[in-house]
Amino acid sequence: MTVALMWEARAAEGRGEDLLAWARAQELPREPLRRETFRAPQDRVLVLTWWDAPFDAELPELPEPEAELVTRAVHRWRFESVAVD
Repeated sequence: MTVALMWEARAAEGRGEDLLAWARAQELPREPLRRETFRAPQDRVLVLTWWDAPFDAELPELPEPEAELVTRAVHRWRFESVAVD
């Protein structure tokens, strides 16, 4: 089964590039099948990681960034892949 972990944060005013750099520099204790980093308006940063694991497996996730980098707590979701088109 493929599980995707989603990590999304919104940067504090004027800190979008800092948050993006911080997220890209974070190392995980093991390598996912795939890792992709995105940015969006309002200085949002999204990191998706894909894992070959059961849905409820213990998987490494990006941590919370320092409070001064973000406007709110990180949002996290877990998804199970159902199709690749």
